[in-house]
Amino acid sequence: MSWINRSGIFSYVPTTLDDFFMPGSQPLESGTFNSPNKCHSCHGGYDNNVEPAFNYQGSMMSHSMRDPLFEASLTIANQDALFSGDLCMRCHTPRGWLEGRSTPTDGSALTSADREGVQCHFCHKMVDPLSTRPEDLAYINTLAPENVPTQHGNGMYVVDADDNTRRGPYDDANANHPTLYSPFHSSSEICATCHDVSNPVFSKAPDGSYQPNATNTPAPTFDKYEMFPVERTYSEWKMSAYNTAEGIPSAVFGGTKTNVSSCIDCHMPQTSGKGCNKQFASTRNDLAIHDLTGGNTFVPLLIKAKYAGDVDVDAIDAGISRAQYMLQNAATLNLNVTTTINGYNLDVKIINETGHKLPSGYPEGRRMWINVQCYDNDDNIIYESGAYDSDTGTLDKTGTKIYEVKLGMSEAVAALANANGTGTYTAGESFHFALNNVVVKDNRIPPRGFINANFEAVQAAPIGYSYPDGAFSDITSYTVPETTNRIVVKLLYQTSSKEYIEFLRDKNVTDNKGQELYELWEAHGKSTPIVMQEAEFFTSTLDMTKKQTMDAAIKIYPNPSKNMVNVSFDLASNSRVSLELYTINGVKLYTLINNKTVNAIETIPLNVSTLTSGIYILKFKINQNIITKLLIVD
Repeated sequence: MSWINRSGIFSYVPTTLDDFFMPGSQPLESGTFNSPNKCHSCHGGYDNNVEPAFNYQGSMMSHSMRDPLFEASLTIANQDALFSGDLCMRCHTPRGWLEGRSTPTDGSALTSADREGVQCHFCHKMVDPLSTRPEDLAYINTLAPENVPTQHGNGMYVVDADDNTRRGPYDDANANHPTLYSPFHSSSEICATCHDVSNPVFSKAPDGSYQPNATNTPAPTFDKYEMFPVERTYSEWKMSAYNTAEGIPSAVFGGTKTNVSSCIDCHMPQTSGKGCNKQFASTRNDLAIHDLTGGNTFVPLLIKAKYAGDVDVDAIDAGISRAQYMLQNAATLNLNVTTTINGYNLDVKIINETGHKLPSGYPEGRRMWINVQCYDNDDNIIYESGAYDSDTGTLDKTGTKIYEVKLGMSEAVAALANANGTGTYTAGESFHFALNNVVVKDNRIPPRGFINANFEAVQAAPIGYSYPDGAFSDITSYTVPETTNRIVVKLLYQTSSKEYIEFLRDKNVTDNKGQELYELWEAHGKSTPIVMQEAEFFTSTLDMTKKQTMDAAIKIYPNPSKNMVNVSFDLASNSRVSLELYTINGVKLYTLINNKTVNAIETIPLNVSTLTSGIYILKFKINQNIITKLLIVD
C-alpha cells in the first residue's frame, strides 16, 4: 500500500502537517508582504557596490524558491513522507507560508511573488522570539503561549503583523516609513532561524539514537537539540572562538572591520555608503552590505537559465563572483614535502578560516576535496589523487580525502518506509532527507575554538573521524613517486555531486523536476568544482637534502682496503639496488650488484683483491636515486 496526498504526490510514509508543526507565527498571523520591487524603488538604482537591492537580487536568499535543486529535493521529500515539504517551505518561501499558500506542500499553490524567496519585507518584520523589549512583546503576546518559541532555529520565526513598520539594526534611521530599532537584526540569532535545522519527526532516545514520533502528533519537545540534526551552521558558530566580543582578526571578511565575530560580519560585511537613494539619506560608515553570500556558484547559473526574464542577470553574476571570493578565502592550504628513500612524503594541511565547519550547511551533495597531481621532468602526470572528470562529473574517490557530511536511515526507519511492500528503501547512507535519522559521516574541519564536548552538545561532533580539542585544521599525508619533479595540490569545492543530482532524477515518480534539474546540470557544467586554494612545489629544492640523506645511509669499510670491503646499507625500507665500479677516469669496469632487492639494513661483502692499487668510483642506484662513493685499494 502507498499513500497519495491531496496533490496526488506518491508517498510511502503517511505523515501529516501536525508531524511537522513548529512554534512561531502561524499562517495568516503576520499580515501581508510587499514585493521586493517596492523596497527596491528606494533601496536600489544608485550604487551596485553598496545598495541593498542589487546585492540582495544576486543572492541565493532572493531565489530560494526559484532554486531548481531545492525544488527537485522538495519533490522527493514529499514523496518520502507526506507533508514534509511544509518544513522546507517555511524557510524557502516564508511569504507563501505565512500568507497560507504552503499547502499543498509541493508548492503548487504559490504565486510568482512567493518564489522571490526570503524577501525584504519578511526579514524586516521579524521579531526576536526571545525578546523582552516592550515593542517586541506587543506582537509576541498576541500569539498563543504554546506557539512562542523558546530558542532560535528550525524556521520558528516570529513575524509582526504590522505591515508598515520596518525593523532594522539602526536606532537613528530616517526613512519614508515607520522604523523600529531591532538589535536582533545585527545578531547571529536571526541567521539561526533557518540555518539551524532539525527534523521534528525524530526525537532523541535515551540511547542517543533518533526514533520516529507517533504519527499525526507534533514533536514532544520543540527543542531543536532533541530532534534529528539536519544542519548546524549556527550552532557550529555558537561553539566557535568567533562567538566572542573580540572575535577573530580577518583581512578578507568583514569589510571595513578588522575583526569578525558574528554571521552578519562575514555575510553582510560593513562598508561606507548610503542605505537608500534619497537625497536626505546620510552616509554611514557601518552600512551592512546585503551580500548574503555563501559558497553556491552553480545554482545561480540554473536560475539565470530557467528564469531569464524574471531575474537581474548582472546581479546574479555579481553574486557568483562574491561566492567565489568567499570560497577562495575560506581556507589556507600549506604543503610540507620531505624526502624518503623511495620518494617523497607530502603533507597537505587545510586550515579552516571560517566561523563554522568547512564546508557547512545541508548535505545536498556539497563537498570539498584535495586533488594532488605529480609531474615528472617531462611534465607527464605520474600520480593523482582526487581526480575529477569534468566531462562526466565523476570524482574518483579511491584514496581521496573528501570533507563532507553524510546522513542515512536506520534499519527501523527503512522498515517503516517499506511497510507498503515496495522495498524501495535500504538502511545506511541515504539522500532521503525526510527519512534520514542517522549521521553516517562527518569529517568536516571544525572552526577555531573547537571543543569536542561543546560540539557534541549541539549535535555537531565529528562522526567517523576525530579532531583534538582546539583543532581548526586537518593534515593529509601522501607518498608520491621518486621521479616526481613538480607537485600541484588543489582544494576543490562542489555545490552538488553527480550522485545527488542523479538521485533526484531517478527517485522522482511524481513530476519532471528531477529530470529538469538533471538537464540543467548537464547544460551548465555539471556543478563545476571551484578551486578554493592551490599550491605548487618543485622537488628539485630537496635534491641536495635527499642526496645527503642517501649518502649517509651507505657506508664503505674498511676503506682503504686490499682484500675485502663491506658495503653497509641503513635504508628506510627494502630497496632495489644496483652497484657499478668505475675507474677514477669514469671507465666502467664491473657491475657488482644488478638490480637486487636489498634489505633496509644489510651488509654485503665485496672482494677487491683482484684490483690494482688506486682510487675507484662506486656508483649506487637505489630505486631511482644515484649516489657515488670513492673506494681506495691499497
